[in-house]
Amino acid sequence: MSSVSLRALAELVGGEIVGDADIEIRAARPVFEARAGDITLFEHDKYLEAVKSSAASAVVVGKNVCIEGKTVLRVHDPLLAFIEIVRTFRGRQEAKPLGIHPRACVHPSAQIGPDPSIHPLAVVGENCVIGARCVLHSGAVIGANCKIGDDVVIHANAVLYEGTVLGHRVIIHSGAVIGADGFGYRQQAGRHVKVPQLGYVEIGDDVEIGACTTIDRGTFGATRIGTGTKIDNLVQVAHNCHIGKHNLLVSQMGIAGSSTTGDYVVIAGQVGIVDHVHIGDRVMIGAQAGVTKDVAPGQRILGSPATPERDQKRMLMSLEKLPELRRDVKRIKQHLGLDEDRNRKAG
Repeated sequence: MSSVSLRALAELVGGEIVGDADIEIRAARPVFEARAGDITLFEHDKYLEAVKSSAASAVVVGKNVCIEGKTVLRVHDPLLAFIEIVRTFRGRQEAKPLGIHPRACVHPSAQIGPDPSIHPLAVVGENCVIGARCVLHSGAVIGANCKIGDDVVIHANAVLYEGTVLGHRVIIHSGAVIGADGFGYRQQAGRHVKVPQLGYVEIGDDVEIGACTTIDRGTFGATRIGTGTKIDNLVQVAHNCHIGKHNLLVSQMGIAGSSTTGDYVVIAGQVGIVDHVHIGDRVMIGAQAGVTKDVAPGQRILGSPATPERDQKRMLMSLEKLPELRRDVKRIKQHLGLDEDRNRKAG
């Protein structure tokens, strides 16, 4: 697409124009890259000055927002509208099903649903069941006896160990490993002896799992990831964990074995959670927290060990005042003749 009028874009996203509706728009770009003839996005007040100084010809904004000197396209949800505009300029190329590539390795016993796209060097093991319209990219390995729902996408070099179960519309990114053995050992005669991991992983509908994330199989039953949960890159979910629905697990966090979460839990980056604890519904855990015990529903916790947000902020404020407090104590001791340096010299 060479260019389109702002009026046409407003019709596309159901928006209202304040300014010149006949501006010709050639591209949609982020504010720091936008040029004359572009449309950009304003979503947060901290970027207001950048938007004002931008050369962009138009700006997608929220309802009732005005930006002096700029033609704006007002919409209910600026981000979704901007995504739609970007896709319009880039073209909507619907990928046709590839079928099963001759260089893919699909076991004869596997059941493959209609309209598959199984790329070169993908592997599908014995007795697998693959739903409709699934996409398995090159190097993806699906172990024996896996069950995969419809419209699943598994990116390059992701691995599903045997017995893994995926719901519909699951996305698994490159390098993720689903169903590896849990970290279970017991001491016998002075040696660490492996506890067999005989369970599996079950992942609900509409789950997305980031690159290089690992989810271990249960010891005897299932490790479960609830419907709608989104997991970032480099996350570790240990054996026997049950993650609730619509959780957000952010990069580099880890949850130890047999722990559980409720629904709509948010766990920020680099959080560590010990084994056998429960995180209640709608809990928010701040970055780098260390969770050592159960957390009641609705709490916001920070720190290591993690404590309620309000308590943790008070402690942090106290830490900032420690140097001043130390100076005050030293002055008081000197005033009372309790200065340690002077007493040592006098002795």
